[in-house]
Amino acid sequence: MKAVEFKAKIKNRLIKVPKNIDPDLSEGKELRIIILQDEIKTRSHDSFKQLSEKQFLAGYSDSVYDSY
Repeated sequence: MKAVEFKAKIKNRLIKVPKNIDPDLSEGKELRIIILQDEIKTRSHDSFKQLSEKQFLAGYSDSVYDSY
């Protein structure tokens, strides 16, 4: 298996593959596609992340060591 990477924008739910990507890419060829999308950071996302980290770490407190 070989991997190629390129940036694209979706238009009408389609992604155009640039012609220079792979000359062996032909009509009907089966591909495996992975889409990586940047996350949009929002205030609510950051608040949720902080709360979940706080709750997760609270489960790992040790009363013997926390008292020092």
